[in-house]
Amino acid sequence: MNPIRVGLLGIGTVGGGTFEVLRRNQQEIRRRAGRGIEITAVCRRDQAAARAIVGDAARVVADPFDIVRDPSIDIVVELMGGTTLARELVLAAIGQGKHVVTANKALLAVHGTEIFAAAHDKGVVVAFEAAVAGGIPIIKSLREGLSANRIEWIAGIINGTTNFILSEMRDKGLDFDVVLKEAQRLGYAEADPTFDIEGVDAAHKVTIMSALAFGTPVQFGRAHIEGITRLQAADIRYAEQLGYRLKLLGITKRRDDLGGLELRVHPTLVPGKRLIANVEGAMNAVVVHGDAVGTTLHYGRGAGAEPTASAVIADLVDVTRLLTADPAHRVPHLAFRPDMLSDTPVLPIEDVVTAFYLRLQVADQAGVLARITGILAEHDISIDAVLQRESAEGEKQTDVIILTHDTVEGRMNEAIARMQALPTVLAPIVKIRKEELN
Repeated sequence: MNPIRVGLLGIGTVGGGTFEVLRRNQQEIRRRAGRGIEITAVCRRDQAAARAIVGDAARVVADPFDIVRDPSIDIVVELMGGTTLARELVLAAIGQGKHVVTANKALLAVHGTEIFAAAHDKGVVVAFEAAVAGGIPIIKSLREGLSANRIEWIAGIINGTTNFILSEMRDKGLDFDVVLKEAQRLGYAEADPTFDIEGVDAAHKVTIMSALAFGTPVQFGRAHIEGITRLQAADIRYAEQLGYRLKLLGITKRRDDLGGLELRVHPTLVPGKRLIANVEGAMNAVVVHGDAVGTTLHYGRGAGAEPTASAVIADLVDVTRLLTADPAHRVPHLAFRPDMLSDTPVLPIEDVVTAFYLRLQVADQAGVLARITGILAEHDISIDAVLQRESAEGEKQTDVIILTHDTVEGRMNEAIARMQALPTVLAPIVKIRKEELN
């Protein structure tokens, strides 16, 4: 049987890793796929750099549309990134009747609904395991392994840069700006780390997982996104004292009581005894809770050349296996038939119910704590724990830390506005959401 012919758009870190792993494990991959898989053409503007990677094993072109239009190519692998040219190329490949494999989470989070609809109409596959959590097979788990379950919620550490930064802040007691510079020096953070540290990258990924879990179109524009740039070492330290770890989580939840879904990315306190709380450095982990299976943890390297290449090649193997399958019997792109997708809306963050960590810098005088707890009581917000830092001699201010039970975010915001107006509250109140994940 003739091998499947693959065209690679982009041969940088991930593309080079894909070429190398496919070359190194060629025999094993052929056994698993049932036929050979060969990269016969690659595209990179710097053709000399591409040639240095592939040698004479593949044709090198500068124009990606040369690969998309090549009738000999069966599968197009898009590893260029971005959402403009990548969208044009993917839609053009689909229009040519070619299957597509992509690691581009931003593309799918923003344009996924259009792309999946085009692929369905053309009877081709768009595979995207590498778009979320690198080498962790979370997409396949949601589409297939957990298909018997009604998924209730997903929470994930899905950005290695921010997890490395938070781990270093906790271990070394350093502030964010100091650790970010170290992360950039070590190569864990980009020269421009905005998408990572502001939570956008994690939001792209949780948007895709939300669509898979709940059978909705991708809704990135409705996600609530907060990054880690305003976090302070003091809050990480206080969280530790209370038995919690601070992580940037992507969270999506089914909220049948309100007829919607939660879709959010933000710093989150997690109990230190949870496995996900102990995921350190640049590692990723995703927790999925289904009604039948309960809670499952999926852990591994979320980025890097070969972990991501592992996911890309797994998709190539899947598409190869499916090439002889009737399109009507393939697993749908979002795990639900297109005509069965739900129009369930994403809820505004003000309607989200969660517990909270509050840190208030207050005047060290009698009656302050009573006024604060009184305001919380007036807003029907129950207190779980209180920690007050002992003032040093001569200090006229102190920190009060409050953990609350679950409450509606809008109600909490109203209470914070009242507390902030007190003359004894001396600095902006720090608010961090807390999730038990059990």
